[in-house]
Amino acid sequence: MVYLTRVEHFNAAHRLFNKDWTDEHNNEVFGKCANPNWHGHNYELHVTIKGEPDPETGFIFNAKTLGDLIKDVIVEKVDHRNLNMDVDFMAGKFTSAENFAIGIWNELKPHIEKRGAIMHCVRLVETPKIYVEYFG
Repeated sequence: MVYLTRVEHFNAAHRLFNKDWTDEHNNEVFGKCANPNWHGHNYELHVTIKGEPDPETGFIFNAKTLGDLIKDVIVEKVDHRNLNMDVDFMAGKFTSAENFAIGIWNELKPHIEKRGAIMHCVRLVETPKIYVEYFG
């Protein structure tokens, strides 16, 4: 089994808050991330797929095609957007990095699998000190 990872970057804003809580409680739990005027991140997205190399190309998946797919399916929807308000696949969901990574996985998986590869991992780097990984 061979693993291939493609890395893409985008910027997005969001707010961490629970609508059922008071502003004070949201601030206690989420700190600056509960700012009603939003906050943003320079995200780094790692998408890892796996499979066996094709005997005719040596690829498990064309890396350029993977990059184009990530850009079309994810980056175009989220770059310079508000995750709470503008991103269809995050509608009604808490916009934590964890939930965002799951959403990205769910958006990409059908596109990857119909081309013969298997999703392995989505790593979403939110800050230099925080990232999440989702393995489906």
